[in-house]
Amino acid sequence: LVEQKMKVRKTFLNFGERIFSDAYKLSFPRYVSGQQQEHMARGLPKKLPIAGVEKVIVVASGKGGVGKSTTAVNLALGLAANDESKRVGLLDADVYGPSLPTMMNVNEEPELNKQNLMIPLQNYGLKCMSMGFLVEENAPIVWRGMMVMSAIQKLLRQVAWGPLDYLVVDMPPGTGDTQLSISQNIPVNGAVIVSTPQDIALLDARKGAEMFRKVEVPVLGLVQNMSVYVCPKCGHHEHIFGKDGIDKIATAMNLDILGDIPLNKHIREGCDSGKPILVTDPNCPESLIYKDIARKVAEILKNQRDKIT
Repeated sequence: LVEQKMKVRKTFLNFGERIFSDAYKLSFPRYVSGQQQEHMARGLPKKLPIAGVEKVIVVASGKGGVGKSTTAVNLALGLAANDESKRVGLLDADVYGPSLPTMMNVNEEPELNKQNLMIPLQNYGLKCMSMGFLVEENAPIVWRGMMVMSAIQKLLRQVAWGPLDYLVVDMPPGTGDTQLSISQNIPVNGAVIVSTPQDIALLDARKGAEMFRKVEVPVLGLVQNMSVYVCPKCGHHEHIFGKDGIDKIATAMNLDILGDIPLNKHIREGCDSGKPILVTDPNCPESLIYKDIARKVAEILKNQRDKIT
């Protein structure tokens, strides 16, 4: 068992990939001429699909603490619940702060198959992979950008993902190395942007949406999280973080609002305990909201495919 674990870690930590530094320059088009951008694009990695994965959905936010990971977990569960024939995977791409082991109640170390690929762990019907499976729970990951980007490559290419209909990727907050590495190395079918109604969170959410548009990733829509708190005793509605703030971004960027998720302790308790609300109470109002968001995402992706065909 110890030898197997060492083999997994050695395979994962064999950082051989090189990412072209010109990728950074594409983030600043105002400083680069069109001809220069064309030359730089020639040196960028070619987008190659993940073996056995039909569609990739990234869940992102401009700022941390807005409930992005909770949304990603329940979106993946919603996609599986809405159509039991669909095979769904969940990738935790937050190398520095992985939350998938806790939220999905999986914390074993993955094994390798005969092709030397890591076998995703499974729970609640989802295939799961996270950097948190490969390091000790309290061990900090102190890596520079190139190491993070190489680690992301391993999580994408050296995992036996297939066959999957959907791979939901829980992105780290912001618009940095991980976002660039994923969007420039694999075909991403769409991004879901999560924000609270708070003005400061909305500013960063818009930056996140703009970034995906720059790298030609379709933005499927916006999710407004913690939109309202409903008192369980008297039913009073309190908009703690502001009211309908995400409407401004939706109007300005011509984006759909996929759903409004209330501030609810059962959602938080479920993910903290490794038992998401879609698992423990699949027919409660909050679970139905997540299922509706998943339904809308699936419909948008289906319409994309129909337009191509």
